[in-house]
Amino acid sequence: MAGLKEDPVLGIDGIKLKEEVELGTPVIDKLREDHPVLQNDGTVIEGESLINSKSVIDKLREEGSCGQVERDMVPLTSNSIHRSGSRPQLDLSKAAIEGTFEERDPTILLPNQSDDILHLALDIGGSLIKLVYFSRHQGLPTNDKRKKTVKERLGISNGNRRSYPILGGRLHFVKFETSKINECLDFISSKQLHCGGVDSHSWHSETSPNGNAVIKATGGGAYKFADLFKERLGVSLDKEDEMDCLVAGANFLLKAIRHEAFTHMEGQKEFVQIDQNDLFPYLLVNIGSGVSMIKVDGDGKFERVSGTNVGGGTYWGLGRLLTKCKSFDELLELSQRGDNRTIDMLVGDIYGGMDYNKIGLSASTIASSFGKTISEKKELTDYRPEDISLSLLRMISYNIGQISYLNALRFGLKRIFFGGFFIRGHAYTMDTISFAVQFWSKGEAQAMFLRHEGFLGALGAFMSYEKHGLDDLMVHQLVERFPMGAPYTGGKIHGPPLGDLNEKAS
Repeated sequence: MAGLKEDPVLGIDGIKLKEEVELGTPVIDKLREDHPVLQNDGTVIEGESLINSKSVIDKLREEGSCGQVERDMVPLTSNSIHRSGSRPQLDLSKAAIEGTFEERDPTILLPNQSDDILHLALDIGGSLIKLVYFSRHQGLPTNDKRKKTVKERLGISNGNRRSYPILGGRLHFVKFETSKINECLDFISSKQLHCGGVDSHSWHSETSPNGNAVIKATGGGAYKFADLFKERLGVSLDKEDEMDCLVAGANFLLKAIRHEAFTHMEGQKEFVQIDQNDLFPYLLVNIGSGVSMIKVDGDGKFERVSGTNVGGGTYWGLGRLLTKCKSFDELLELSQRGDNRTIDMLVGDIYGGMDYNKIGLSASTIASSFGKTISEKKELTDYRPEDISLSLLRMISYNIGQISYLNALRFGLKRIFFGGFFIRGHAYTMDTISFAVQFWSKGEAQAMFLRHEGFLGALGAFMSYEKHGLDDLMVHQLVERFPMGAPYTGGKIHGPPLGDLNEKAS
């Protein structure tokens, strides 16, 4: 902390406080009156709150940099406290999504964050840059914190008391196209995220041995663009393993955030409550530019068991060549107005409009993606871009769903979680993947999706600042800021009306 030259062992009886008036012993007596059960390790239990008097001492010692604390060392008592370090800590207890059920990539509220952390983390992929950063609640600028009296900081002013000072804050999620990395750098620079944010005062995200700021990053771009970050922002990228970060981010969301995971079938979205004792093992399918399939057995226990090079980059690349779309989102928008029957060869096209009942295929089942273009004397310009986009989306989504299920079958896994920015909350994409998993598993396996699907790696990199395990969290106290069991409303499906499930994919 600023203003501290050493890290002494303090007894709680050995602290005197001064401001405009002498506080001294009355403040400490008030603390003891409010928190009568003080154990040797400094832990106080009050009602349902578990608090540590270290946080109180830390806040008092921090004020020393402004000349507001006077320490008077006396012989140590049995209630001595040793501060092991002055670095701010990340508090994920009671983390919760803030926003509506329909909102994509909503901010995550950290209501119990008492230390003023200033973290930024990046996942720099082949197609997209994903960024996660922390901000304090609006209305709490740094200078306000400095102006608070010691009594207010301890939560005992005006007869009110609080277990420990709370700042609170949010995790924010932002994305950029990798090809437009300078826009990302401009964003970071404008908010001063690389140097602790616009309200930083004495502590940066990290500091390398040579004194330069360091930010956490994962993905191949952390290596490819390291020199650019150094040149433009003067920061070093501390590279974290991509698979480690993906799994850490997914485990955090599945363990700590209520209403994070959901199913999506026939346009209906239903949130899934995860049993913490029955989460593992599961298959994590991350659909980025390519696709990785990871068998997760626990925190830090995983194996990449398969993958495919046909992923989001394939859809974007082929779609750009075939439709001249300028962005991924524009390509998805086109698919919503498409009709793939003009391009895909269906079972009915082969059997004269009839089903192939013997093997359970309806006439509307896709027999060959893009197959109808073989026999038609048409040029590319004769086909609607909307139809091309939808056919391409179905082809890739369905194959990812099928390959994912085959890997789940291989390892006996019943739960499959899909993440990555290919999905983007797109209802038609999720329905196609869900149908593929249901169809090939005969209903025994289930596809599930994540609201922060594209930020798993960036979130894992963010948490790597602390290297803390989720087992240290009181998971049973983590709550969502929505009523328990609140129903989902909406669920508008994108794309043409469907007669039955088989119209989605073969």
